Amino acid sequence: MHMKNVVLQVILLLVLAPPASRAQEVQAPTPTPQWRPRYHFTPEKNWTNDPNGLLYLDGIYHLYNQQNPYENKWGHMSWGHATSTDLVHWRHLPIALLEDIGEDTTWRFSGSAVWDKDNTSGFCKNGGCIVAVYTADQPNLHKESQFVAYSNDGGMTLTDYTGDPVIDLHKKDFRDPNVFWYASGRKWIMVVALPAEHKVRFYGSPNLKEWSLLSEFGPEGFVGAHWECPFLIRLPVNAGSGRQKWVLANSAGGQARGPFMQYFVGEFDGVTFKNDNPPDMELTLDYGDCFYAAIPWNGLPDDQKTFIGWMVPGSGATYPWKGQMSVPRDLALVETGKGLRLVQAPSKVFMENLVKQSGGKLFAVKELVVDNKAMVLGRAPRGNAYYLKAIIGLKGAASAGFRLAGAEIGYAASAHALYLDRAGKPRRTVELPAGADSVQLEVFFDKSSLEVFVDGGLYVLSTYIYPAEGADGVAVFATGGGAVLRDLMMRDLSTIQQ
Repeated sequence: MHMKNVVLQVILLLVLAPPASRAQEVQAPTPTPQWRPRYHFTPEKNWTNDPNGLLYLDGIYHLYNQQNPYENKWGHMSWGHATSTDLVHWRHLPIALLEDIGEDTTWRFSGSAVWDKDNTSGFCKNGGCIVAVYTADQPNLHKESQFVAYSNDGGMTLTDYTGDPVIDLHKKDFRDPNVFWYASGRKWIMVVALPAEHKVRFYGSPNLKEWSLLSEFGPEGFVGAHWECPFLIRLPVNAGSGRQKWVLANSAGGQARGPFMQYFVGEFDGVTFKNDNPPDMELTLDYGDCFYAAIPWNGLPDDQKTFIGWMVPGSGATYPWKGQMSVPRDLALVETGKGLRLVQAPSKVFMENLVKQSGGKLFAVKELVVDNKAMVLGRAPRGNAYYLKAIIGLKGAASAGFRLAGAEIGYAASAHALYLDRAGKPRRTVELPAGADSVQLEVFFDKSSLEVFVDGGLYVLSTYIYPAEGADGVAVFATGGGAVLRDLMMRDLSTIQQ
């Protein structure tokens, strides 16, 4: 058939098609501004996942991140870029490292960035420069290897090193390098995942280009899924003690457990990491169902230790973006009855700036007694973006806590556990020490994301809730008896504009 006749027939079919059918063909996804966070990072549009290349430089926080520049789903992996001076507001910048399409298609997978102040790499034109180390995923070659790129324009663009790859094991799964300067050994250290083997490898380099294998760690801890996105960091123990220990963390997202992060506490001598705990001990970093791929910022002032993670969106249908980051979290270690444990507190810098930008306190109550009932907090914001905190003590109640956005966050006395209930979702629980008669909660709800910090950040639970229209009230409750909420405070964050 002649091509012109084919085109004509197609046009006639479109014109004569029922209106409903034509509307269905051209219907765009429904925008969801009601679920767009106010104080969490989201891209302006399209998909995002892992944070990459976190670097603090000249008063600016750089957040590179896995982005799809074209679609609102995973694919075409490239490095997006945003900056902030306060960790609350983000300036969206052009894609810094775009996928390379061709015979050797290269997707720019996860990695890290450092400030090479002494030009050890030889890439820097005017003193120091930014050097990124990342995984090049090459699906046509069925392999992943480690690439290096550099920037002399403040991180706006990244240029690949002509000698890439700098490490190539010719393996299908070998990814997510995290690099930092190890001062006592005067060398760069890389920790990178061997996902299928449930191991991480440590490499050392004098110049970010030539890497020597130092050691391997694993398999230990949780090995029910591929290991990804590792990092190694030295943290203070019991603030002010002068003591420090090393923490090695990784992500492991399996079908049974979902997005999951674990950590190990131990010693690192510049070559080998040694776990202080039994090899089969699992230490959970977040008890929710979405926190993943978190890494720390390099170059923070005053030896600050702050990281941020990706909140995996799961089946949540948001448009024109999908995926967001958590609130930034400060890291430390504390001694507990079960040994050293990681503490994640909402970043001090983030909180100071959040308070400045907020709509102010909606209320602050020194003590509120609730006796076997629910009480609606009448001055709660109607915009589903707020910060809420309280110390909940049980005075005979079986459980007590908050009800918000169609969910219930409570402390159950008999189970000694914090729990989260949502319609249609499995209950999430955090086991707390037996004998505790109170629990301290800090709650960040931001349109669709929920992060609950328990007992100063000793436990954290992160998840998503997509509230229906009108589901924006907040209530306190107690069941089976009385409870008292001390130092109850709520802050309106709905006025913050990205």
